[in-house]
Amino acid sequence: MADDTATLLAVDLGATSGRVMAGRVGRGTLELEQLSRFTNEAVRTPDGLQTDLLSLHAGITAGLSEAGRRGLAPSSIGVDSWAVDYGLLRGGRLLAQPMHYRDERCERGMERVHRSVPFAELYAQNGLQLLPFNTLYQLAAEQDEGLLDVADRMLMVPDLVAHWLGADPVHEATNASTTGLLTLDAPPVWNETLIRRLGYPRSLFGDVVQPGTRIGTLSPAVAGRTGLPASTALVAVGSHDTASAVVAVPMTIGRAAWVSCGTWGLVGLELTAPVATDEARDAGFTNELGVDGTTRFLHNVMGLWVLSSALREWYPDGGTAELPRLLEQAAGRTGAVPTFDVDDASLMAPGAMTPRVAALLRAQGDPVPEQPVDWVASIVDSLALAMAQAVRTACRLADQDVEVVHVVGGGALNTLLCQRLADHAGLPVLAGPVEATAIGNLLVQARTAGVLQGDLAALRALVAATHPPTRLVPR
Repeated sequence: MADDTATLLAVDLGATSGRVMAGRVGRGTLELEQLSRFTNEAVRTPDGLQTDLLSLHAGITAGLSEAGRRGLAPSSIGVDSWAVDYGLLRGGRLLAQPMHYRDERCERGMERVHRSVPFAELYAQNGLQLLPFNTLYQLAAEQDEGLLDVADRMLMVPDLVAHWLGADPVHEATNASTTGLLTLDAPPVWNETLIRRLGYPRSLFGDVVQPGTRIGTLSPAVAGRTGLPASTALVAVGSHDTASAVVAVPMTIGRAAWVSCGTWGLVGLELTAPVATDEARDAGFTNELGVDGTTRFLHNVMGLWVLSSALREWYPDGGTAELPRLLEQAAGRTGAVPTFDVDDASLMAPGAMTPRVAALLRAQGDPVPEQPVDWVASIVDSLALAMAQAVRTACRLADQDVEVVHVVGGGALNTLLCQRLADHAGLPVLAGPVEATAIGNLLVQARTAGVLQGDLAALRALVAATHPPTRLVPR
């Protein structure tokens, strides 16, 4: 292999699936290959809804072992995942499987936090939108159960996964910003006053590191199991998957908004500073850290969760094979379709989705779809409408105009969604890359390895050159 490229591995854990991706990256080179893919399904136990971290670890190990079998010698490995969830440890050992952010206990934790710190005051300190699963609310529920008295460290999911591979037990900043317990200062630090007011043990929170920090090497045990060199570096990337995805948004022409669309649809702007105004709070916008000290100013839209949940009702295999046909048929429909609020709290929990959507439609006096294609048209149009509204609101709150909307992630494959977003927003949509999260993960590692240089604009120029997006214009 040429000296100006590096082989890197990205562990990318999404809300419903995970992958291990191999990347070859250098000047003019950005190539990806999937080594393993595995499901990420929450498990209902007597204790509540939990993340099956052991199954995820097995899938990760299988992917790393495939890299070892092929004789790959990666310069480094980086881990990203969904946000807000964490594991509690004592003496370096995990006490229990992490609870899942869709577990009902989150509501109880939110009530407890707001008794001590009203939401308006909380937003001024952390800039996070009101979501019942934010980490500080989950910790309050753990506090009620006495678990925080037993634990001596908390690690977010990607930090925990990296720690199991051999990394130091640190907190990568982009994911730590979703806890609600970091300051809005630059650089961010733990909000000591807030932590004391909420009664959380200070020992839970360790060092905060920035993306691009080397945080260890593979442990001898992991190296032995996978066949990878024990010298393989572990690098903190934008460990919140959206932070990595935004790194790979090819924003090279004009001012842009972005949508990172998978199970969730994250819609927002990249800014140089937070917008933690009363108006932003009331509009449900959040300020999360991005790579290179940026702020991801965004709104959480329910995303493809509603569509994928509906497909599971109709098709035993989840509808993967049927979705392209349904989308094509939905695109050919004429006339208006009923739309609904995809952000309604009733749509959050797992389970049958269409009865809940039907209740929303009936409540507003709209007809309920009968056939799957009609459902798909209604769900996709509702999602596109919510995303377009979020783009307009973000621009107004940040006093910023945009000329284009980028869609990355799995939603970039949904041409109907991208077209309807362009229609509703009245702006061109650039769709792709689909593998934005893994690409962003690899780009940060490549810069740390020294095979890439420059700022985010330089990294994005490489994405645009090697993975050009598809352009859709408003009709």
